[in-house]
Amino acid sequence: MNWICPICNGLSTFLLRCPHCGHQMESIGRMQDFLGEYSPYLSMEITDRMDNLPSTQCLHIFCCEFCNYDKRAVVHKVQI
Repeated sequence: MNWICPICNGLSTFLLRCPHCGHQMESIGRMQDFLGEYSPYLSMEITDRMDNLPSTQCLHIFCCEFCNYDKRAVVHKVQI
């Protein structure tokens, strides 16, 4: 069985409210995708080792489009 992130794979959404303005925040991607200019193109097997999280978690960045507040949030992967 494999562990996959439900957000990265479009299986579900993660709803967060901005603590500053109360608007809905959206995931702008995995934290690892912002580490370098080629990091979005590396395999997930390589970039998953960079954040020191268990293999059952994925770190995403959420951003509020109204006030530009951003926040990191851990998303639990699901087993398929």
